[in-house]
Amino acid sequence: MITAGDFRNGVTFEEDGNVLQVVEFQHVKPGKGAAFVRTKIKNVITGSVVEKSYNPSAKFPTAFVERKDMQYSYTDGDLYYFMDPESYEQVPISSAELSDSFKFVKEEMICKVCSYKGKVFAVEPPNFVDLVVSQTEPGFAGNTATNATKPATLETGAEVRVPLFINEGETIRIDTRTGEYMERA
Repeated sequence: MITAGDFRNGVTFEEDGNVLQVVEFQHVKPGKGAAFVRTKIKNVITGSVVEKSYNPSAKFPTAFVERKDMQYSYTDGDLYYFMDPESYEQVPISSAELSDSFKFVKEEMICKVCSYKGKVFAVEPPNFVDLVVSQTEPGFAGNTATNATKPATLETGAEVRVPLFINEGETIRIDTRTGEYMERA
């Protein structure tokens, strides 16, 4: 059990049959009245985020979310198959559980598969991936201001903005959380 007074960012708990994760919290002690905890919580299954206040002594059962490293194998229609590297078991996951940042993942990459009581609700790609630029326009230096960029298509089909000096065939590092170019790899 966890009390609302013990809430910290990232804590998961159950309330009314839902699994919730604390995104932000703030302990408030007004000059008049009782103290309370103001939170921003995310439903880990549906992804919805709401703001809610709790009495600091309110108790909730702790929810244990399992995060397991699995290797992305292949896609078959709307299903994406991940392999457990220990048991070699293939797990099909619907495209609805994949985030927008999954467009940077290529086959054989290790991802974190998040599940609660056996139900997969999210797939987290690695924070940084190295990908080859498959198509981009040649960049011309000279009459540009600072930080000039151009569009580039990566080997996974994702599009990002890259500096003018990046050419086709080069390997670059991408931050999957923001979808931005980091550096040459």
